[in-house]
Amino acid sequence: MSEQSLLRLSIAVTALLAAFGITVGLVSGSFAIVFDGFYSLTDAFMTILALLVSRLIVTSAEPTAKGKLIDRFSVGFWHLEPMVLGLNGTLLMGAAVYAFISAVGSLLSGGRPIDFGPAVIFTIVTVTVSFAMWLFCRRANRALNSSFVALDSQAWAMTAALTSALLVAFAVGHAIEGTEFEWLSPYIDPGALALICLIIAPVPFSNVRQAVADILLVTPVELKQHVDAVAEAIVERHGFLSYRAYVARVGRGRQIELFFIAPSDWPPRHLSEWDAIRDEIGEAIGGEGPDRWLTIVFTGDPEWAD
Repeated sequence: MSEQSLLRLSIAVTALLAAFGITVGLVSGSFAIVFDGFYSLTDAFMTILALLVSRLIVTSAEPTAKGKLIDRFSVGFWHLEPMVLGLNGTLLMGAAVYAFISAVGSLLSGGRPIDFGPAVIFTIVTVTVSFAMWLFCRRANRALNSSFVALDSQAWAMTAALTSALLVAFAVGHAIEGTEFEWLSPYIDPGALALICLIIAPVPFSNVRQAVADILLVTPVELKQHVDAVAEAIVERHGFLSYRAYVARVGRGRQIELFFIAPSDWPPRHLSEWDAIRDEIGEAIGGEGPDRWLTIVFTGDPEWAD
């Protein structure tokens, strides 16, 4: 299954679960379930956006890609990927913070009574579907190695875990009805929601941090070390004076620019010889494909490289 097909499936399942959750939440009076549905809708919307960006990236990388949009973005659409991932994580963290504040307010005002029967049914269905989707997306992404699918898989795992916590809370609430502990029932829904929000709020932070690093073109340490090692070997092997390397990661794209400083008294060479050296460098760096942007320049003037 392709990245886009997997994202489409995830969107459809998420939208169905979200609609189911909001309906059950309104019927049962559970704000925790309503929040779960709203959270899922937000995730579905961002997955649709991720799907559009993924399609743009794949389409623009095709050799036969043409059109006005391609002409306007001639260096590709990689920069949109970290923007979407960053926006996704920020929205999810913001929703969790807002829901936590609401839950605390409800606890301070005496809680919120709910109908635990429909709530338990909802959580059982959601846990089952979420766990199945997490396993499916995780297995499929072993071959795809997609940041979007990885984030989506993480979202399904988080949904399964948090809904499991809701299931336990609602089961306890249902069990204490008609007992001496029934006075605790109104506090179960906002208490569970507050606890869930505390857990999920920091989860997207790592994705937001990586997205910001990509947007700011922060140089990946491991990639820079690898490119430096390749460039140093080329300098020693072919007798260049020095080199300059500029490396950045933008979403799934790797942007690498290499400048090799040659002695000014070198005799002229045929273009095929320079291309052979370029091929040697490209093979040593590895990762050839639509997501690698590699520029190799040979010059006798260091100012062209600085």
